[in-house]
Amino acid sequence: MDSDSDKTQTLPQRINLLGLSAEKMAGFFEGLGEKRFRANQLLKWIHQRGVDDFSLMTDLSRSLRDRLAEVAEIRAPEVVSVHDSADGTRKWLIRTDGGECIETVYIPSADRGTLCVSSQIGCKLDCSFCATGKQGFNRNLSTAEIIGQLWIAVKSFRSFGPREDRAVSNVVMMGMGEPLMNFDNVVDAMNLMMDDCAYGLSKRRVTLSTAGVVPALDALGDVTDVSLAISLHAANDALRNELVPINRKYPIASLLDSARRYLDKLPDSHRKITVEYTLIDQVNDRPEQARELAELLKVLPCKINLIPFNPFSGSGYRRVSNNALNRFKDILVEAGYTVTVRTTRGDDIAAACGQLAGDFNDKTRRKERYLRRLDEQQPVRIVGQ
Repeated sequence: MDSDSDKTQTLPQRINLLGLSAEKMAGFFEGLGEKRFRANQLLKWIHQRGVDDFSLMTDLSRSLRDRLAEVAEIRAPEVVSVHDSADGTRKWLIRTDGGECIETVYIPSADRGTLCVSSQIGCKLDCSFCATGKQGFNRNLSTAEIIGQLWIAVKSFRSFGPREDRAVSNVVMMGMGEPLMNFDNVVDAMNLMMDDCAYGLSKRRVTLSTAGVVPALDALGDVTDVSLAISLHAANDALRNELVPINRKYPIASLLDSARRYLDKLPDSHRKITVEYTLIDQVNDRPEQARELAELLKVLPCKINLIPFNPFSGSGYRRVSNNALNRFKDILVEAGYTVTVRTTRGDDIAAACGQLAGDFNDKTRRKERYLRRLDEQQPVRIVGQ
């Protein structure tokens, strides 16, 4: 006779509905012998009301709720800690199914609340100015782990409900990892972000940032029309090869051509690409480099976002000076470009652009980091201690 433990081990694993797109959710219900419209009901309960308990879904029959509890679950990743910056930025440390951690950052401003979402644990690209790449690559995140970051953030601010009242108005796939190297899961997650039965975000309010995985970028325009940002950081291949090693495989010309093809596929002819350019002291911040960038980008309808480098241990780089930053910006503006400067936010909690590392993987390391932050008088909440 089998023991209870043996029986438990043979039970089928419940499917996590948190990460199912509308089409996959409809297929799930068809597999249960239910109508496809049930998918929209579940999407609204999960993503518009923040409900993860089937018994509370009162527009479903009791028998269906019981069946769902047997075969499915709604499970977000575990929040390990929440860090609040003096400037209003919030960073979550989130543990994934394998025990490794990722980081998600919320950045408030006067007219929006932007959530920076991770797509991988670590990153393969090893850009020289990014802390994430220095920790190596573990794996791709599942769709549930990606959309779960948005679910956690919205729940954290208790802002499920009418869209105009939500704290998170914009999402950028600019956290840990290269989104186009986790293509299918990222696309499913972005579709949920834009689905009217889920978060209902506009295609202009969901942005994917890529360092230039050209074949995947060429495929992206066939399946979505989200906003696109490309991480350029240099105006010639020699320098970009050093800063962004994937450039050796897909050089600047091929990346810009692919970005232009993406624009050509969009139904809206007025859209522009955002070009991200991290300014590093005495590396890529000189006036002649600004002029070179201005000439390079003439072939691409774009706006330019300048990002002062945010230092991290072992990088060997320094933050650009204000004089060099302003000079660089002025040259681009004079050339006719719309130029913004990304304000450094969350630097006191290592949440600024390029600083995400997700380096808490056990209780001891979390506690050591917690004690260091207490010494620095930084506001931190530790979950599950």
